[in-house]
Amino acid sequence: MAVKIVTDTLSDIPDDLASKLGITLIPLTVSFGHESFLDRIEITSEEFYERLVREETIPTTTQPSPVTFANAYKNLAKDSDEILVITLSDKLSGTYQSALSAINMVDDICRIEVMDSQKIIMSFGLAVIAAAKMANAGAGIDEIITQTKARLESSQLIAYFDTLKYLAKGGRVGKAQGFVGSLLSVKPILTIKDGEMAPLTRVRSKAAGIDYLCNAVAATDNIESVGVEYCTTPKDAELLIERISLIVPRENIYKSVVCPVVGTYSGPGGLAVSIIQKP
Repeated sequence: MAVKIVTDTLSDIPDDLASKLGITLIPLTVSFGHESFLDRIEITSEEFYERLVREETIPTTTQPSPVTFANAYKNLAKDSDEILVITLSDKLSGTYQSALSAINMVDDICRIEVMDSQKIIMSFGLAVIAAAKMANAGAGIDEIITQTKARLESSQLIAYFDTLKYLAKGGRVGKAQGFVGSLLSVKPILTIKDGEMAPLTRVRSKAAGIDYLCNAVAATDNIESVGVEYCTTPKDAELLIERISLIVPRENIYKSVVCPVVGTYSGPGGLAVSIIQKP
């Protein structure tokens, strides 16, 4: 029986692709005041960003409970005796700990391995996609883990932010703290380092930000796949894809919308490129 792959919605893997590859997506929760919504299930990304811009209240986010993971494990164990869970960075969310705790709730129904990707959005979503393809091709869990670790080690995230206001208010600014309060006409470019958000550089405009994202792809060799994501500007994402497709075959480029939970911290207008190299 094929290894079952589980991840959280912060991987930003599109629902149709997850369904096609047999990836189980565990949602986090985003809340506006007393109203709570399962990420990408009870609120769409478009609905979320419209509300984020309209309302003064900054939303809050919550990781999935261990029970949510345990229920998924029980369901998947009916068809497999090996489950691999790959979560976003433990330094950004308690999701990894919930996934681990859930193992103790299912009485050794099958082998369950949980990996902390130390990444966010498609910088680990691309590795999850590759893991699912390996599982569907018949690879064993140990081989998939080895290859996934290699992909995550090479993974890059380059993210353009229109503002750091939401990241700062949400307490997820990490090593980019030095940018906060000093940005007026400049726009930050961030990455993820050691599981936390960290500064790369700053640019004067979105056009310069798009150039920087494209140049990051051009400067990387042995590329396996690229993820292009946007918050509220799909035309900018299409422009990015058009330019990147001159470097990377179009079939190896995945487009996605930054999910509501991450959008809580990125705010509107953001763009991101994730890159993984072949192991």
